[in-house]
Amino acid sequence: MGHLLMVESWVGSMSTLLPRAIGEAGHRFTLLTRDLHHYLRAARPPEPHPLLAARNILTTETNDTLALTEYVERLHAVLDFDGVISSCDYYLPTVARLSARLGLPGPAPEAVEAACRKDLTRRILAEAGVPGPRHAVCHDRAELLDAAAGMGFPLVLKPTDLCAGMYVRRVDDEDGLLAAHRELAGFPVNARGQRRFPAVLLEELLTGPEVSVETVSGGGLHHVVGVTDKSVAGAPAFIETGHMFPAASPPDVLREAVDTAVAALTALGLDEVVAHTEIRLTPGGPRVVEVNPRPAGNRITELVRHVTGVDLPAAAVEVALGRVPDLTPRETGVGSAAIAFLLPDRAGELAGFDGAREAAGMPGVREIDLAAPGRRTRPALSNNDYLGHVMVTSPEPGDARPRAEKALSALGPRWADVREVVA
Repeated sequence: MGHLLMVESWVGSMSTLLPRAIGEAGHRFTLLTRDLHHYLRAARPPEPHPLLAARNILTTETNDTLALTEYVERLHAVLDFDGVISSCDYYLPTVARLSARLGLPGPAPEAVEAACRKDLTRRILAEAGVPGPRHAVCHDRAELLDAAAGMGFPLVLKPTDLCAGMYVRRVDDEDGLLAAHRELAGFPVNARGQRRFPAVLLEELLTGPEVSVETVSGGGLHHVVGVTDKSVAGAPAFIETGHMFPAASPPDVLREAVDTAVAALTALGLDEVVAHTEIRLTPGGPRVVEVNPRPAGNRITELVRHVTGVDLPAAAVEVALGRVPDLTPRETGVGSAAIAFLLPDRAGELAGFDGAREAAGMPGVREIDLAAPGRRTRPALSNNDYLGHVMVTSPEPGDARPRAEKALSALGPRWADVREVVA
């Protein structure tokens, strides 16, 4: 039985999947957080929050790396950890540094730091000849305008250190560029209280379908578990509206995407890690969007598990413990699995949903998860704004996406009347 130190977590699906994987494998974990209420606010009574399955829950400042390292060293002397893990992007570099300091398994800290900072990723991949968009790192308004003039619109403005599509915007002219830059500048501290890196990335707009390559790396080898189709909408934002596994693109196109993802992992020096690399299949070939040194979010790992039987959160646990995970596919009877997300298109207060029973009865539906009444909404700007999802499987390859989209179309959000809200 292994003992993992979990330094923070997401409040989304991985906050359930990772503790489940730890428990099912017979391991235990200690949760270290700066704010337990951050997770309790996401609980859905009457079920307890899955992070409360921790053997110990300890509160300390997780944003002060030096103080945290000293604290964890004292904890390790008492609790004897076998590995360190997190599912939250903002703490992945911290986890890698702690693992190295304690002499525990884990990826190279500098590799994780480079993957989590999009500007560093761009520089390293460009130097290695791994294809990506034309780009510029801009530290102020003048650099931004000069870069835009040199590259030409349309462009994409994105932060270097946020996730879930936050503040990533398509810009078609100088006015739109400056407006997007002001919007991002108004968010100097992320959701975990960490001050952001102020530089921004300006990139050419990549066109074509998007996929992600799911991998497990160890011993210098990159094992490709599969490729996932991704649907993106919400312009000028980039919001993931659904995924299907396995991707339905032609085999030769997928091979090129896989080769590009592996080249990116190698260039970054990522090893001993489960990774999720996003790729645009442009007319000129695959281009790297970003490299995430952790399992895919948005329940993509569940799509993979339904089709192949491979449990990527469980693989992440084993890798964090320095073990070799079992990645052998098994027959599941599922040819494809897909998830479709419901996005709000208006500001208001959610009153409930119509059509949930109809959607649940459609062929292949495995999950329907919907936001609770009373939730305040706005038109969707990032992946954080979902109202819910439908997950569907099919025995046929490529068939799950239309099934998921049909089930999602049966769901209709209801909004509280303005007079009811005031009352």
